[in-house]
Amino acid sequence: MLARFALVAVVAVVLVLVNVPALVAVIIAMVVGFPLGLLLFRSLAARVTAGLAERGERRRAERAKLRAQLRGDVDDEAGGDSSESGAAGDEPGEAGRS
Repeated sequence: MLARFALVAVVAVVLVLVNVPALVAVIIAMVVGFPLGLLLFRSLAARVTAGLAERGERRRAERAKLRAQLRGDVDDEAGGDSSESGAAGDEPGEAGRS
C-alpha cells in the first residue's frame, strides 16, 4: 500500500514539474498511479496475500484446537502441552464459579 502511495507521489511530482497545477496533478496521479501500482507491484501483492492466507489458516487451526480443548477433546500430540496449561487455566475458573 505504501509503495502505491509512493508511486502516486512520484507521478504527481513529475506532473507538477511539467507545470500542471498541483491539485490536478494529484488527481491525475491517483487515477493513473493506483491501477499502475496494481500492475507494477503484483509480486508484492501476491506475497502479502500469501502471508495473510497463511496467518488466517494458522488462526483457524489455533481456534479449532482451543474449541476442542474447551469441549474436553484432547489430541495425543497436544495432550502433554495443553493439559498442563489447561489444568492451570481451569483451576482459577472453577474456583471463581464455586
